Amino acid sequence: MKKTLAAALLAPSLLAGCTVAGNASGGGDAVTVTVGYQSKTINTVTAGTLLRSLGAFEKRLAALPGKYRVVWQDYDTGAPITAQMLAGKIDIGSMGDYPLLINGSRAQAAGGDAGTRLVSVTGHNPRGALNGVVVAPGSKARTLRDLRGATISASVGSAGHGTLVQALGRHGLDPAEDVKVENQQPPVGASALKSGAAAAFAQFVAWPGLLVQKGEGRLLYDGGALDVPTFHGVVVRNAFTRERPDVLGAFLSAQIDATRALHADPVGSAERVAAATGLPAETVYLYNGAGGIASFDVTVKRPLRDALAHDVPFLKSIGVLTAPLDLAAFVDDGPIRRAYGAGYDAAAASTANPAPITGNDAVCGRRVTDARTAGEVWVRGERTPRPVADPGCLLRTVRAVQSEGKQVRAAYVPDHTTGTRWFADHQLWVRDGARFLPFATEETARRHLNAHPAARLVPYTEAVTRA
Repeated sequence: MKKTLAAALLAPSLLAGCTVAGNASGGGDAVTVTVGYQSKTINTVTAGTLLRSLGAFEKRLAALPGKYRVVWQDYDTGAPITAQMLAGKIDIGSMGDYPLLINGSRAQAAGGDAGTRLVSVTGHNPRGALNGVVVAPGSKARTLRDLRGATISASVGSAGHGTLVQALGRHGLDPAEDVKVENQQPPVGASALKSGAAAAFAQFVAWPGLLVQKGEGRLLYDGGALDVPTFHGVVVRNAFTRERPDVLGAFLSAQIDATRALHADPVGSAERVAAATGLPAETVYLYNGAGGIASFDVTVKRPLRDALAHDVPFLKSIGVLTAPLDLAAFVDDGPIRRAYGAGYDAAAASTANPAPITGNDAVCGRRVTDARTAGEVWVRGERTPRPVADPGCLLRTVRAVQSEGKQVRAAYVPDHTTGTRWFADHQLWVRDGARFLPFATEETARRHLNAHPAARLVPYTEAVTRA
């Protein structure tokens, strides 16, 4: 019998929850190191799913004196990882920016050895596009304003929840009065959206892309429209850092190894993550591929530090951050700086995606150079996606693939307004003179149409035919 989406996605996490936790020695005289991660939060794969599948941490530990045993614990969100860290049962964890702040605040409030530090970044998006709000495909909602009085599923305190609250405010809605936010784990919320129990689903990577690709959701709000950086990072217990600095160094070196492996082979990395999580490789590649929504860079960049400072008063205002947080004490890039070595400052200063789309656009006959317009067409049976220079070239490439009698596995192109990479066949296409422009949401498409009265919406199939 075919499983429901929620059941299929929840099962691996339930199994992972049975893993033995704790930091006591195990396996004879081996020291146990417990890592908490979120396998399906694919913005953390370089400190979680991909890192684990490559065995990179274990390889680094093997070079240290003594014996070590790594225990991996998988969760759906960052909240339970924080709880386990405060209990001394998880040494190293990865989570999103809002959960990171909550982690640091609660750990500092606990005092003593309970303190934690943010020591590296996994993936980030400079505009916030890792989060989004999804509605059912047949929903009549066209903007967030249409959700007034509705129930919205979100994981309270998560990055997806934070995006929702800020976006509602920008649309003139009071998140405490005008909507009902149901605090649910992502798999539960996905099920609620599918059943109609929730009118919308506000979550973080990779849930919006997954539901849209499955045909079980439509992107209502693109987090990239918020234009506030969002990221995930690695947090470690201070006591563990003090007792095992060499182990932390090995973990961060392994994270660098995994990041370089992802950049060297984005398709292979996406397939590894897909195999480990049950997520479609096409969804993983949307976020983690070349030119993906997520930029993977371990350095702690100034815009990300500034984003944390921006988020603290906001989280306090919505009652999520209840204890003070000393950001200067919490954010510490010393360990990753030492692991990275020469070139750290240059990498930290760069805001470009270190894995851009490159190559030749065979159909349009030119080099792919502009990250703002570049896309890819992944053809079934071909391992490497075909690079395209701009949306018009993407449409022409799709038509060329069809004329070859082949099938498009997935096509990716950035939203004309926000730059958010999205599935081409799930975008709204606008014909504006000779140009065909893609928009991830109806709201951004309508905004362009209002500013360009001669432009008109066209179905994707028509855009492919006429481009």
